[in-house]
Amino acid sequence: MATAIHGHLHKRRRVCSAAVPVAVAPIDSLADELLFLVLDRVAAADPRALKSFALASRACHAAESRHRRVLRPYRADLLRAALARYPTAVRLDLTLCPRVPGAALAALSSAPMPSLRAVDLSRSRGFGAPGLAALVAACPGLADLDLSNGVDLGDAAAAELARARGLQRLCLSRCKPMTDMGLGCIAVGCPDLRELTLNWCLGITDLGVQLLALKCKKLRTLNLSYTMISKDCLPAIMKLPNLEVLALAGCVGIDDDALGGLENECSKSLRVLDLSTCRNVTHTGVSSVVKAVPNLLELNLSYCCNVTPSLGKCFQMLPRLQTLKLEGCKIMADGLKYIGISCVSLRELSLSKCSGVTDTDLSFVVSRLKNLLKLDITCNRNITDVSLAAITSSCPSLISLRMESCSHFSSEGLRLIGKRCCHLEELDITDSDLDDEGLKALSGCSKLSVLKIGICMRISDEGLIHIGKSCPELRDIDLYRSGGISDEGVTQIAQGCPMLESINLSYCTEITDVSLASLSKCAKLNTLEIRGCPSVSSAGLSEIAIGCRLLAELDVKKCFAINDVGMLFLSQFSHSLRQINLSYCSVTDIGLLSLSSICGLQNMTIVHLAGITPNGLMAALMVSGGLTRVKLHAAFRSMMPPHMLKVVEARGCAFQWIDKPFKVEQERCDIWQQQSRDVLVR
Repeated sequence: MATAIHGHLHKRRRVCSAAVPVAVAPIDSLADELLFLVLDRVAAADPRALKSFALASRACHAAESRHRRVLRPYRADLLRAALARYPTAVRLDLTLCPRVPGAALAALSSAPMPSLRAVDLSRSRGFGAPGLAALVAACPGLADLDLSNGVDLGDAAAAELARARGLQRLCLSRCKPMTDMGLGCIAVGCPDLRELTLNWCLGITDLGVQLLALKCKKLRTLNLSYTMISKDCLPAIMKLPNLEVLALAGCVGIDDDALGGLENECSKSLRVLDLSTCRNVTHTGVSSVVKAVPNLLELNLSYCCNVTPSLGKCFQMLPRLQTLKLEGCKIMADGLKYIGISCVSLRELSLSKCSGVTDTDLSFVVSRLKNLLKLDITCNRNITDVSLAAITSSCPSLISLRMESCSHFSSEGLRLIGKRCCHLEELDITDSDLDDEGLKALSGCSKLSVLKIGICMRISDEGLIHIGKSCPELRDIDLYRSGGISDEGVTQIAQGCPMLESINLSYCTEITDVSLASLSKCAKLNTLEIRGCPSVSSAGLSEIAIGCRLLAELDVKKCFAINDVGMLFLSQFSHSLRQINLSYCSVTDIGLLSLSSICGLQNMTIVHLAGITPNGLMAALMVSGGLTRVKLHAAFRSMMPPHMLKVVEARGCAFQWIDKPFKVEQERCDIWQQQSRDVLVR
């Protein structure tokens, strides 16, 4: 570490004359600005190295304390010490702490944090109104608070939040006990709110929303999806002078009648409107909204109404529309054609799972949308290479193309993507006829960061090697059930893509521990799926645990050679692990108990583990205080003491009991692919 710092300092002083000797300053004498610069580069390369930097000297320890802005403690009991160590932190991320007792938040009252502006408790439970009161009192500068999934937070908690008068962003998703009374307290106490999320707050009605609109005039983003509001509150919402984003997804009380009365009320500042899954809205209601919001940039009508010619024509009143989402909609004759005529400024178009899309219509649309950057045609099974040729020739600037399960595209057609769309950053061609020549062509897309090529039976290591050599920015690759892939291809990806964060190798049965050893060099890897890979063992998993300290999600189902040794390594090194699937592995009580030491572990699937006993399972569940969801075989339900299960459930853990027969044999990929294509897409 010291060598790297001295080398950087030497480069900064090359301007000095070569004849004059330059003394290299010790680390302790470097200015904070230079130390902070080094810290930024260290964190970008490997966040784990920050701890090593802090241990280099007293000056490095002090500099790291002053520089850290984001805190992510593993345990709630470490919260007070972490805040004392990093007094200038501005963001507190508690998503690794599934349980944050009110006492932990109450301890903050003895150590006020005036610099703290953002707190994320979206994955945490165990606290209530008293804990939030302590948090608000200790953080006078609090401006951003995420309490998503606070299923136990009601009006008393809202009353305490109302004391945070500087709040600008508040997320209360799924806080179902909250009513209009609690929302009223927030509206009166937090007049500076800019962004408020209330989706799935089932206790909120028109009365609370009307008061909110009256008191919080600075609101720019409001999410009321899946609430019980009706047309009565819409006029008040639309009078908000600064409202830019409005989400009304799944609101059954919103219908054509509600939208029809907005023509003279709608806010001219509105830029984004989400009406997805509003089943009572037809093209008539959408037409009313379109007339009232001429400056709309994004419109989401997914699973909402049929796309008719009249609907397509009304979009002519939205000359600036850039994003149109029509997922799951039924495309009527000429409906898509009029979208192409009316929406020439579109940058993003989603036709995922739409019925009625034809080659003729899609080719016409893309020929008109010369500025299109993102296109989603997932599960459009009736389109062919005719559409693909039109897409690649008309939209060469595409950065995102999603076309999973478009089964009528040929390998020759798929090659056009790599030859013509060299700016692609995201590509999903799962379940396609892609071959190695197609992968070679795709390697020309050097900016790819997301590549999903699962269930592509014709690709092999030969094609994957081209991707590894040419796409250094790749962060997410999905090779699910691509049976022709082996260690050679995975190794090339690991070596050529150092920024890799997620890889899915499930049912790639030829990979071994060699693949895991190569992936262990990808320090940023956080998601690893190797389900159904029988040749990997605990030896390879131990390499992953040691090298990939950011690992958060792991699926090793049907990896029969993974046993307690792998679990011991995970418990020692994988402190960021939140989710794991161990079904059918060779893990016993010993391995399961060792996993219980991972404080952030929230989700476990442990169906069909022959080495697990009821006593061992119960012991592990009692020790693992952070679990929020456990999937178990139903046979265990009658073997464990009911009162102990209730204790675990009282801590916030939900059990899912699975009654499935034991099945080890692997399903052949080609059979699975044919079965998937036979499924009716609605």
